Amino acid sequence: MDRWIGKTAVVTGAASGIGQAITCALLRYGVNVAAIDIMNEKLNELKARKEQQEFPGILETIWCDVSFEEELNKAFEQIETRMKGVDIMINNAGYCEYSRVIDSDWKSFQLILNTNVTPYAACMNKAVHSMRNRNVEGHILNINSVLGHYIPPKSCEGIIDAAFDFNLYVASKHATVALTHTVRREIADIKPPIRITSISPGLVKTNIVSRSEKVRNVFEKLSSLQPEDIADAIIYALGTRQEVQITELTIQHTGEFP
Repeated sequence: MDRWIGKTAVVTGAASGIGQAITCALLRYGVNVAAIDIMNEKLNELKARKEQQEFPGILETIWCDVSFEEELNKAFEQIETRMKGVDIMINNAGYCEYSRVIDSDWKSFQLILNTNVTPYAACMNKAVHSMRNRNVEGHILNINSVLGHYIPPKSCEGIIDAAFDFNLYVASKHATVALTHTVRREIADIKPPIRITSISPGLVKTNIVSRSEKVRNVFEKLSSLQPEDIADAIIYALGTRQEVQITELTIQHTGEFP
């Protein structure tokens, strides 16, 4: 990780859960972090934690709703001005919709796509431009999901009432997995020193299910990973030699199936 000391990482959804764990891990290794999130209060808590623990990395917090193009553009303009560009891009911001596609509506489709899919593409685009303009080594890591690799069978749905199926979320994660590997191929064609990694966790203990007490009660009974487990995976992928590309890393709690 020594070669990343003093470099700039952008983390979306940085103020809580997996994003917060990743941000703290990077700061601990001396990486400077632009922490993007929609929750101002959580960003302030992140700043306070950074000051208390005296991480060597520099933290810049940026309020931004990644589902809006103008706000995302402003966030990256700040990063270019204040932090001289992007060296590491970590797409993590996400939203979970508890509904079946056939029971949902346009507003739900738009919300999950504009939060889970479009910003991943936009951030990868901006990060690659920043890296290539400065001719630097870069790494893009997308927090995807095991649900981006398979459709949960009906037998798995027995623990979850059909009223909050994850079908829209599953579709969005299939999209981000496809985006990740598509961009990896595009990068391979032009051969800049940029690596692309898909991180696909299983169940992780975060607040993504906090909107529904019913969902939360179900998931609290299941074994799950901690956000720090995902942060460890990020550090592992970043720490490999430049000639080594971790294209896909799946992480699940021991015994989780499939």
